[in-house]
Amino acid sequence: MGLISEVLLLPFAPVRGSAWAIRQVLNEAERIYYDPATVRAELARLEEQLEAGEITEEEFDRQEDGLLDRLEIASRTSAGLGNGAAP
Repeated sequence: MGLISEVLLLPFAPVRGSAWAIRQVLNEAERIYYDPATVRAELARLEEQLEAGEITEEEFDRQEDGLLDRLEIASRTSAGLGNGAAP
């Protein structure tokens, strides 16, 4: 039965391969997005922008909140995995 279903689904192989590739790209993008080192670097960059007068205090607070949320999610996810790895 497995061989028959594989033969019947063969025309969809490119779609399945594309879906796999898209999932891999999304997983890697999410891993980078929630990587604590990346978030800390963005926080440092944000602070530099504030000190240089490129952004307002309100904009800094808004963006900082978002970055701190990402950092919290990353720490909760890595704690849940038990291996210290980012999502």
